[in-house]
Amino acid sequence: MTQQPVRTVAPPVRRPAGPAPAHRPGATLAVTSAATTIALMNYTAPMAALPALSAAFATPPSAQAWLLNGAPLGLAVLLLVAGSLGDDFGRRRLFLVGVLGLGVTAALGSLTTGTLGFTLARAGQGAASAAILATSLGLLVGAYPAGHTRIRAMGVWGAFVSAGIALGPLLAGSLGAVDWRLTYLALGLGALVTAAFARRTLTESRAPRPGRPDLAGAAVLGLAMVALLTALTLGRDGWLRTPVVLLLLATLVLTAVFAAVERRAAAPLIALSLFRSRAFLAASAGGLFTGLSVIGLFSYLPTLLQHSLALSALDSAWLFLLWSGTSFVVALQSRRLAGRVAARHQLAAGFALHAVAVLPMLGTLTGAPGGTGASVWWRLVPALVVAGAGSGLINAALPRLAVDSVPPERAAMGSGANNTARYLGSSAGVALTISVAATPAGVDGALLLSAAMGLLATVGVLLLRER
Repeated sequence: MTQQPVRTVAPPVRRPAGPAPAHRPGATLAVTSAATTIALMNYTAPMAALPALSAAFATPPSAQAWLLNGAPLGLAVLLLVAGSLGDDFGRRRLFLVGVLGLGVTAALGSLTTGTLGFTLARAGQGAASAAILATSLGLLVGAYPAGHTRIRAMGVWGAFVSAGIALGPLLAGSLGAVDWRLTYLALGLGALVTAAFARRTLTESRAPRPGRPDLAGAAVLGLAMVALLTALTLGRDGWLRTPVVLLLLATLVLTAVFAAVERRAAAPLIALSLFRSRAFLAASAGGLFTGLSVIGLFSYLPTLLQHSLALSALDSAWLFLLWSGTSFVVALQSRRLAGRVAARHQLAAGFALHAVAVLPMLGTLTGAPGGTGASVWWRLVPALVVAGAGSGLINAALPRLAVDSVPPERAAMGSGANNTARYLGSSAGVALTISVAATPAGVDGALLLSAAMGLLATVGVLLLRER
């Protein structure tokens, strides 16, 4: 009898559990861009509606900055911790939490009846937006390989930042003519619809680190930012008053405590060693001065247009579109500069254009007799277009620089740090702009301050080159 050979059957190969790799980078770009657009629309919506909101809530002039600063405060406080949580527990998971949270808090904002309630709802919207912005770039890094395609995706995403900035005031101006609450109901619905698409489209990505999330660092940083913004808001009634001085001292102390906490944390919100990198410093300075110089001024510009040129909220939103719309187009087309112009040089050029464009606006928003004459429009319209071009270059360059300045596995940290600097700067910029505009220096003083900070940013970014 012939013995049959024994056949061995290999055991089935067990594949590790988890989602499959991303096969649809275009869908990832579409969903993250849509969510980012809604987040920025929510951010800019009160710009055109500030007079109406102030009237509805009987908000005193000294507290009007909080109506604009609620969302930037939530953004700045949670962007770093959101980036770390996304790295550790999953960027898709945190992105979904952020989009759903934005939908809920936007709806809650429509139900508020006072300044405090609206400011708290806006802070919640900012916190939800932080989760969206901090994880979007990390998701794009996971979906696109390094190289030209990733640079192009970053440019498109940056363009939709500008699109959100452009569309927010238009939405608020059109729906606000009926009821300002409709604006937030529409934004909440848009966020919930986007969350449904994101759940079916996005693939999970993470870069876990040892140690627990740095919640102590987040708490100290949040307190420091609240102290700073409160001091800047109260400063319009006198910078040497005891409460303002004490709040500024508290900001310095809390900042020092934050640095000490980060040195000892096993998984810090931000690795302090990154500040030895000139590329990281350039990205962080770029974000900070974008807020101080650009967003700080243009957040208050629609209100100035309504007061000085007797425009309606919708008319001021259309005029604002000259700036934000140009910013969108330039940011979208600036991907063609990738490989030809360094992100740092593109960023410096954007700040320079902003500073140059602001100067012709001097004297156009003073509310003087005859201020709506033809000469005003011949100066104001080109200035808005040129400033928009500068803003578009900035919005396209910042995400590139933020991601390129950190190791690939820390893309969310780099994005979070950059956006934290941007929205901390914008909160401070709004408070400073409103404060300076209320002094004898007036609106022209606020314009000069914005131009000076733009020039300072241009020089600083150019000097921070890698050795």
